[in-house]
Parts: sequence; structure tokens; C-alpha cells
Amino acid sequence: MTESPNPGRRGPDVTCVELVGGVEKRDLVIEEYDPSWTSAFTEHEHRIRAALGETAKQVEHIGSTSVPGLAAKPIIDILVVVDDVTAEEDYLPQLLDTGYMLRVREPGHRLVRTPELDVHVHILETGDVAADDYLLLRDRLRTDQGDRELYERTKRDLVAQDWPDMNAYSDAKGQVIAEIKQRARDNRG
Repeated sequence: MTESPNPGRRGPDVTCVELVGGVEKRDLVIEEYDPSWTSAFTEHEHRIRAALGETAKQVEHIGSTSVPGLAAKPIIDILVVVDDVTAEEDYLPQLLDTGYMLRVREPGHRLVRTPELDVHVHILETGDVAADDYLLLRDRLRTDQGDRELYERTKRDLVAQDWPDMNAYSDAKGQVIAEIKQRARDNRG
């Protein structure tokens, strides 16, 4: 454990990545956009807000399923922003009590998911640039057809390869994601 440079934090954060259950090899499938992904997000948003109340400063649908018209892995990604990610007692037991399972504990980020593995809830803290980046990418893909098509092509190319786990697949998209986010930043001003 190490002390965080964020003076608002109440405690130290973890210093390494903990994958609860270890590395998992999963079949990766890209499906055509499904409008029901929005209603699935809404159901989980209500579930999360009911469990966390004011602790959840923000609950956002992120990732490919949040972009109308974009083919995606049928996994709903949700961003939850809390004041202090290290204060797990403020949010983690409540999420676990509603049926989510802890999957990842790493510096500045926690991830819980459904037992069905079809919803991933990313927990970050207020002011974390990663939270802004999730929204930047989502909003760019929603508004720029060229980047949306580039991202979909990239995902389809990558999903055809054999990956040891979903993290390796996600990492392989990193360069294209960085390029899209940079164009979004440039477009801002």
C-alpha cells in the first residue's frame, strides 16, 4: 500500500492489480448494435443509485454498448464516480449486496460485475482523468461516424485473433482509442 498524492483521500490505495478469480479466457464476440443495451444500462443505473445513494456522484453508460449504431461485445460498461475510491466501505459492500461481484482492484480503479458477466461497473473517483476519458471517447464515437467506423473495424479485426483474456484484447485497442481521444481533444478547441 502506498499513500496517495490526493490529499482528499482518506487512506492508502492498493499498489498492484488484483484480478479476483485470476486470468479468464473468454470467447469474444462482436454483435450488431442492440437498442436493448440502453434499457439494460437504465436497469443497472437504478440498481446502483438505489444501493449507493449520494455516494454515486455520477453513473454513466460508457463503452461500445453506449454508442448507437456501433457493434460491440454484449457487455454493458458503466462508470460510477465516487469521492474516494480507496474508501471501499462507502460503496463496495453495497454493490456486492445487490449481486455484483468484485473482479478488479487496482490503483485508482475498482471493477464489479454481474455473475452473468454481462455488466462491468468501473468505479473511479471524482477528478480522475480516466473517468473523463471514458466520456470523451463515448461522446466522440456518438458524434463522429468516421471514428465510429474505424473503431468498429479495429474491434472486428482484433476479436478474430486468439487472446489469453479480455484484458489483452482491450490493451490491443489502446493505440486506436488514443488516436480517437486525441482527435476529440483537438476538436474541443
